[in-house]
This record gives sequence, structure tokens and C-alpha cells, in this order.
Amino acid sequence: MAEIGLQLYTLRDLLASDFAGTLKKVRDIGYRVVELHTYGGYTPAKLRELLDDLGIRAVSCHVPLVRLESELDKVVEEAKQIGLDYVVCPWLPPERRQTKADYDQLFDILRRAASTLHEAGLRLAYHNHDFEFQVFDGSTALDTLLSGLAEDGVQMELDVYWAHRAGYNPVEYLQRYRGRADLLHMKDADGETGAFAEVGSGVLDWSAIIAAAEAAGVRYYIVEQDVCPGDPLAAIQSSLAFLQSRVKA
Repeated sequence: MAEIGLQLYTLRDLLASDFAGTLKKVRDIGYRVVELHTYGGYTPAKLRELLDDLGIRAVSCHVPLVRLESELDKVVEEAKQIGLDYVVCPWLPPERRQTKADYDQLFDILRRAASTLHEAGLRLAYHNHDFEFQVFDGSTALDTLLSGLAEDGVQMELDVYWAHRAGYNPVEYLQRYRGRADLLHMKDADGETGAFAEVGSGVLDWSAIIAAAEAAGVRYYIVEQDVCPGDPLAAIQSSLAFLQSRVKA
């Protein structure tokens, strides 16, 4: 059965002021799985100790593209120390996503990274925003990347909010990439403003998304809310409660 986790970027301001204390609050709310975006000033080994002490498991980490290019061996070493299963490419700087040639270059980088990670017992995933849905030669950049990297075992970390924001149905992407969507970013969209919202409080069709996710073999539902107008701890608690009421335990 899939597990519910939290992308810690949601709590970035709280983590910056009290990393260990905020992680404890995450645990107390009920999360036992997290996705990292920073080590919080800890070494990978010390971070693993902290997580183990709290009873939290980090399954994945968002790693900047430049690190996948220039220091992949170090990324692998850190991932092994922390105990990760996945390394995720989370974002493309604007200057690196303007043309089809930019995505061709990204394809080569991801293929090399996937090979190195696979040899180390790790998997590479790619996290989308809305800009990867730009169409080149009749296909979205995201589809071109994922179809080209199928044999390399690259996973899609589908962000359902950003797919929706780009005008695409996340259910269709889950169906299309069945077996390649281990990680799913869960966030909702406000019906009036389109802003980020707690899971279950907006306009996304969660019954359809969760059904498609189960059929696709999603392993981790990862809550993320890029911006929380109110208390981010209350926001992640609300999202967790909603998903616990919908996801098979």
C-alpha cells in the first residue's frame, strides 16, 4: 500500500529557524515519511541519526540539476548515508527550458545520472511544474523526456497541481505512465484564485486521482503546499487527515 509523506519545502521557513524542532512537529502530526529539499545544516550522517531518532524515514530528496551534472558521485554518497531510495530533479532554471535543444541537453544529463544512480541502487525521478507541458514537434517536453528515458527507469514525480495548472488532467498522466509514478506530489488548487490549497479543499478530483494512482502503482503520496497563507503546520495536518480518509491503509 502507498504511504503518505511530506515534502519538507512546505515548512521551509520553520525549518530554517528550528530544523530538529520542526521535524518533531511533523512526526507528532503523524507523518513518518518525508522528502527532503535541504539537509538543514546537518551532515548526511547526522541527518540520518536525527531522522532515525524521530522515527522518520526520508525516501527521496530534491537535488538541483547543477549537482546532478557536476557532483553526482557526492550526491550518491549523501543519498546512501541518509538512506534514500530516490533522487529527484526538481526544477529547471528559466534559461535552461526555452527551446527543444535545452530539453535535449537535459535528456542527456538525466540519462547519465540515471545510470550512475541505478548502479548505486538508487532511482532517479523527474518532478514537473507547468512549463514542461510546452509543446515541441507535437509533444510536450515532459512526454518527450519520459518516453525517451523509459529504458533508463527514470520515474515521474507527477505534481498534480502543476499538471492541472497547465491545463492537463493528472489522471491521464497517471494512466499513461503506469508503473513509472512511484512518487506523487499532492496539492490542491483553490477554485477562485487557482492558488495552492490544502489537499481536499480545492477543485481537483481526488477520487479520480487516487483511483488512478492506485492503478498506476504509486508508492508515496507526498503532500506539498508551495505557499501556505495561514499556519503551514495546520495546512499539512489538514492534508494528511484528508488523505488518510481516502487512501487505503
